[in-house]
Amino acid sequence: MSDREIVEAALFAAGSAVEIQKLQKILDKDKKQVTKIVETLIRDYEKRESGLEIVDLGERYVMQVRSKYSDIIRPFAPRELNSPMLRTLSMIAYHQPVVQSDIVDMRGNKAYDHIRELQDRGFIESTPHGRTKLLSTTPLFADYFGLEKNKPELIRNKMIELSKQQSGKEGLDRWLGRRFVGFTPMYESLAQMCGIKDYRMVDAYNPTEQELQTLDTVYKMVISRGYKEEVEKHYSGEIIEAGSTTFDDLAEAVNILKSEGDPARVKETLELLEELKNEYRSRAMTISARVTPQTEMVARIVKDLHIGVSKDGILIAPDYETNTSGEEIGRKADILVPSHRNLEGGLIERVKSKYDAVIKGLRKAEEGKAI
Repeated sequence: MSDREIVEAALFAAGSAVEIQKLQKILDKDKKQVTKIVETLIRDYEKRESGLEIVDLGERYVMQVRSKYSDIIRPFAPRELNSPMLRTLSMIAYHQPVVQSDIVDMRGNKAYDHIRELQDRGFIESTPHGRTKLLSTTPLFADYFGLEKNKPELIRNKMIELSKQQSGKEGLDRWLGRRFVGFTPMYESLAQMCGIKDYRMVDAYNPTEQELQTLDTVYKMVISRGYKEEVEKHYSGEIIEAGSTTFDDLAEAVNILKSEGDPARVKETLELLEELKNEYRSRAMTISARVTPQTEMVARIVKDLHIGVSKDGILIAPDYETNTSGEEIGRKADILVPSHRNLEGGLIERVKSKYDAVIKGLRKAEEGKAI
């Protein structure tokens, strides 16, 4: 196969302008060599009695039908989907089966025209669903986008790829119609702390079929630190790993989400967190005992309270007995700090419970020594 034949095949397959850099890459030749090959091909097509031509667009080349044949072949040419219609189709394909009213809610009244034409062209089908319609893609849709089967998972991945090409990573969520911030159950109170009224609560770690559909409407998902890789198996949007050990952790999460919430509520929450941190530090000032934190979580609490640390100090550990590696933790501890699995209530109450356990435990230990 010659270089000339490769260029010809590439221009034919592309269906649109091809940059010279791409041709350089597939031929593994420099710019001057590729330019010479394409110019030779252009001249060759000019000499032929052919309905096709290759046009130089300035370091971009396109193979197209000669203008004099355009009107004749128009009935045979597939109509391209314009960007607004393609975006409507992407939302239908990504969220399918989806009710028409939801698509109109996301795209506006113009979506009715898009849906009508997409049906006429055979890309989608609709079935009655109460007072509205349920929309889904057809086998023709799969053929058009080069998919082997009209399967929702294949289609969803294709829509993500297409959306990134059209609008980049930052515009992906807007393109697919994701509208809500998602929170795992433990972090629901964070939504309230930020004044986020319209949100979705979902188990993103091990979602059910229903929860997977909910994830499709979420463009930011708030989860516990350390579980991002697990959640990425089910979710392709932005993931926010939030901490919940200290008041500063909560403040950091609130600051990350402040653009999604109510400014007055965010300000109020941040002020409360700062007040609580200072209050607990004041309560810990009279503690002279030194401690030995057995985990990073405990060490962070101790550090925040400005409590001294030593190798032979009072042993403090979480109450979960073993760590993720199966090693025993806390069986010989003097003070046990409650972990999330043994706590109830919102995030602020959970952090307060941990700090209370440390301060009360140390005061009790000091009283015992004094006796």
